[in-house]
Amino acid sequence: MKYLLMIYANEAWEQQQGESWDDALVARYNQVVEQLQQQNVFLDGKRLTPTETATTVKVREGQTLVSDGPFAETKEQLGGFFLVECRDLDQATEVAAMIPSAEYGSIEIRPLWYQE
Repeated sequence: MKYLLMIYANEAWEQQQGESWDDALVARYNQVVEQLQQQNVFLDGKRLTPTETATTVKVREGQTLVSDGPFAETKEQLGGFFLVECRDLDQATEVAAMIPSAEYGSIEIRPLWYQE
């Protein structure tokens, strides 16, 4: 079954940690990806740019409304995702726990609606 693992963290806090911290975090992510690739679980994953680059689109009564920034202000922002193929939710939970940002943020697991 395919699952989307959405990676949420406080990007303001992350940005305060500095470049060396970020470099170390990216290295840890790369290690997790390599491990998941060896297990034939990892399908895709990407890091997103900061929320200041976001654009939100809404259509109301036929009118398209465009605004800068994310839809909602929250303490944690969507910073990236992993797309994985796991035998069940238990394995997807194990994979989510391997993601470095789970140590200070959260990982939301959602099965894909349609399985190919």
